[in-house]
Amino acid sequence: MKGLKKIALATAIAAAPFAANAGMKALDDVAMGNVTGQAGVTIELETKVDIGEFRYIDEGYLSVTNISLGGGTVQRDANGNVTGVSGLLDDLLINIDIEADGDAVIDVHSISGQPIDYAMAIGSVSLNSVDGSGDSTLLATNIGIEGQLGQLNIRVDTATDTLITNVGFNVTQMDMDIDFLGVNVRGMRVMGANFFEEVAASGQPTTAAGLFAFATITMGKATSVATGNEALGISIPNFAADIAIDAIEIGGASIGSIQMDNLVVSNTNMVIYGH
Repeated sequence: MKGLKKIALATAIAAAPFAANAGMKALDDVAMGNVTGQAGVTIELETKVDIGEFRYIDEGYLSVTNISLGGGTVQRDANGNVTGVSGLLDDLLINIDIEADGDAVIDVHSISGQPIDYAMAIGSVSLNSVDGSGDSTLLATNIGIEGQLGQLNIRVDTATDTLITNVGFNVTQMDMDIDFLGVNVRGMRVMGANFFEEVAASGQPTTAAGLFAFATITMGKATSVATGNEALGISIPNFAADIAIDAIEIGGASIGSIQMDNLVVSNTNMVIYGH
């Protein structure tokens, strides 16, 4: 897209390297005092994550195969099938602090000062039986997502026992085949709420509100209204974005494009529990 550096997503920001036990030594009191007296911990990270298959198992199971998370662009073969991503998820600087009130604060941003590229490729998503029938439904294939992460701040708040996440991101290119409906999505973008207005005025997004969709997500313990039992509560007080899809294909031919200007999701509360 003109004026945009094609870059992409961020979910793998939460990864950190593991140290081998053989290389660890006990710290004496003086050394421990020096560690605890520091202002916090900073991690510089680059990584690429590949997962052959992820399964969510209930009675049958949901299968997600050939997952790749990194940076750069989504790679495809001559038939358009996703094969992975071209680069590393890098340029990551992670600051971790414990404040005086006990709150844990994690701030993720780039070393360069530029938005962080991310790319994700998924081979297939399917529903599968285990009752011997062999029944399955192929939900989607060849999912490719590229975008940018502009902001990620995470706080564990000790006063409210909640996890609070502030994130600013975009999706500059998303394609997928929705196999069980026979529908393909081409060129989907999720941008800031001022995106269409700024593109109309100058041909490209010119502010953070044009480039990134922002959201605050709060997670904590909640009580189910239906059962009265303890549950996971998720709150999204506000999310605003502009969304565009270049083409919706049915039978291999485009039936048109879609735009949603100033999509706003507000005062959203979810309570999640098992049954």
